[in-house]
Amino acid sequence: MKKTYFASDVHLGSDLFGPPVEREKQFVRWLDTIKADAEALYLLGDIFDFWFEYKKVVPRGFTRFLGKLCELHDQGIEIHYFTGNHDMWLSGYLANETGVIIHTQPLATTIGGKQFYLAHGDGLGDNSLAFRIMSKVFHNKFFKFLYSNLLPTHIGIGFGSAWARSSRQKDLKNPTPYLGENKEHLMTYSKKHLNEHPETDYLIFGHRHIMLDFPLSPHSRILILGDWMRYFSYAEFNGEKLELKQFKTPPF
Repeated sequence: MKKTYFASDVHLGSDLFGPPVEREKQFVRWLDTIKADAEALYLLGDIFDFWFEYKKVVPRGFTRFLGKLCELHDQGIEIHYFTGNHDMWLSGYLANETGVIIHTQPLATTIGGKQFYLAHGDGLGDNSLAFRIMSKVFHNKFFKFLYSNLLPTHIGIGFGSAWARSSRQKDLKNPTPYLGENKEHLMTYSKKHLNEHPETDYLIFGHRHIMLDFPLSPHSRILILGDWMRYFSYAEFNGEKLELKQFKTPPF
């Protein structure tokens, strides 16, 4: 039976949880284990700790992962790549070189007769002023043009990588635990979405770095996928059952 897999928040390139290359190898080992029965793979954002595509340059490294994406695509596995808040600056390289399907917005889709709603999750349900300002800056085409054309590539990539590391380090020093059904932005957002689209069976997100599988109604559930820094977690759908799992082999 063919299966569909979901993963997020790998943060390739980050050295906050050991050597970056070893974590990349761990993720690639997992991709190797699913390729025999995978029909589709959904990568729900922040796969890279920092990613910016210049016209002629991309960040160095990640050859094992990028090569594995090409292998899976050439094998006929459909790969969907959702931009996150660490890897939103795409200009065609990933899609053209690896064959992944890029999504910059949430996606409602049918898989195995079930209705899925998929997104990275950054900003969903968060109406704070700080988020709105940051979102406008990071998604602004003019600022992206200035960043890619005025800064030398080694400075631009170095600055972006340092920012990503600082952002992730703050989260890890003071991690935000599960806030409860009424305070989690993704939970309140999902309830609102379900009221408007009661046919939805599963809502799956990344971003929060927690593992959560919570029933929203007799037939609807929200899953938050955890990450590949502490949990090495993913979701698997076999056409009948959706499960949140962890990759159990030693990470390094």
